[in-house]
Amino acid sequence: MVLELTVAGGAALISGVAGYLVAKKINDANYNIFLEQAKAKAKAIEYEAEIILKNANIKVHEAELLAKKSFDEKLSILTKEHAVKMMDIEKREILVAEEAKRIDIQASDMEKLKKEAESLLEEGESLRREYHEKVKEALNVLERSAGLTEEEAKEIVLKKVEEKSRADIAHIVRKHEEEAKQDAKRRVNYILAQATSRYAGDFAAERLINVVNIKDDELKGRIIGKEGRNIKTLEMLLGVDIIIDDTPNAIILSSFNLYRRAIATKVIQLLVEDGRIQPARIEGIYEKVQEEFEQTILEEGENIVIDLGITKIHPELVKLIGRLKFRASYGQNALGHSLEVAHLAGIIAAETGGDEKLAKRAGILHDIGKALTHEFAGSHVDLGADVCKRYKEHPIVINAIYAHHGHEEPTSVESAAVCAADTLSAARPGARREVLESFLKRVQDIEDIAKSKEGIKQAYAINAGREIRVIANAKLINDDEAVLLAKEISQEIEEKVQFPGEIKVNVIRELRAVNYAR
Repeated sequence: MVLELTVAGGAALISGVAGYLVAKKINDANYNIFLEQAKAKAKAIEYEAEIILKNANIKVHEAELLAKKSFDEKLSILTKEHAVKMMDIEKREILVAEEAKRIDIQASDMEKLKKEAESLLEEGESLRREYHEKVKEALNVLERSAGLTEEEAKEIVLKKVEEKSRADIAHIVRKHEEEAKQDAKRRVNYILAQATSRYAGDFAAERLINVVNIKDDELKGRIIGKEGRNIKTLEMLLGVDIIIDDTPNAIILSSFNLYRRAIATKVIQLLVEDGRIQPARIEGIYEKVQEEFEQTILEEGENIVIDLGITKIHPELVKLIGRLKFRASYGQNALGHSLEVAHLAGIIAAETGGDEKLAKRAGILHDIGKALTHEFAGSHVDLGADVCKRYKEHPIVINAIYAHHGHEEPTSVESAAVCAADTLSAARPGARREVLESFLKRVQDIEDIAKSKEGIKQAYAINAGREIRVIANAKLINDDEAVLLAKEISQEIEEKVQFPGEIKVNVIRELRAVNYAR
């Protein structure tokens, strides 16, 4: 049994050793195969690396050649530029040296002139002292011989010189005035011709009454109502006087307020069309018409602003522009006048090199205060300037508001254009009506100013107070003094009299020589 185990163990040992040896031989063979494959791959990689390195060297060499070529070209350009600049610097150095030499010569000449001037100054001072001494001696001699002090003699001489030079001054003033008038007249006539020919405004005149036409006179009784209830309600709500008289098929509405009168006209027209005339119905129609008018005012202002090409204007100012439609001054509609001023000012500003749009803006807003005069105390100039300042309007617009009535001097072309356009619009014949009493007083004041001057025989206001003819005494006033007299009268009229447009002062001097042959 032991023997069998020994034999079996030996056989197993022998088979294990044999298996080990076989496996080792197989592994050695596989290793050699793998080693050969690795060597082959390494050689291939090495070959590829050599090719890549060779290509890289070629590219580096080419890049070096290109860089060298570019460097050489830039170096050549810079060398040429450097040479040119060096030549320029050398030329400038030569010029600077010449200039320095010239300055040195001038400095030397100036030093010589300075010394000569100092010597002349010293000589002049000595002469002046000598002159004063001689004058003092002469004055002492004159005082002793004439019996007058220096001050008295000076006063007499100055008075004589003033009397003698007045005629010369008047002649010079007249000459320069004539030249200035000719140049200014040509330019002004051209500008005004351009302005008036390119814009023809509507005739804007307002009256104090409106007439409502009715189909039947029986409606008058219904408008009056039982015991006058309807007409009392109408007058209380509308704020106008309703005149119902024997005028056939007509009811007259009277009020100085155009806005109230326009609302009243519309309300009565609607009542007449509707036929139901009673206090409750009157109140309802009045409220409806008032709302429509407020909307119409806003739309009117917006349309005007768009037509004039004005941008960025406050909505409240737009509404006030619309309200100008229901304001009037001396019978001239305020909105029509403002539109006319805006267009004329724009044309004048464009012709004189100003801002046309800014001039139009100032023109349409120059009388904006008239839209507030019925609600607030104060002049329309102050009210207009305040409301424009509140809504951040341009300073030129505010200056134009003040300047068009002389509260300030115009500070720009646009302000002056507005002033000229305002005068042009107000002064054209038929544009405005004036109360008879104020007109007569103004004419009388103008004549009194002219008559108060020395050497005036008579003065007559003609052409509806727009011209005054002054008859001068030819023995007391010469032609040149007549020019000064006309200027003095016009200045005093400007200071003391308020008037629309302009007044022509015409001084007439005539000398008649009469003799008789017997």
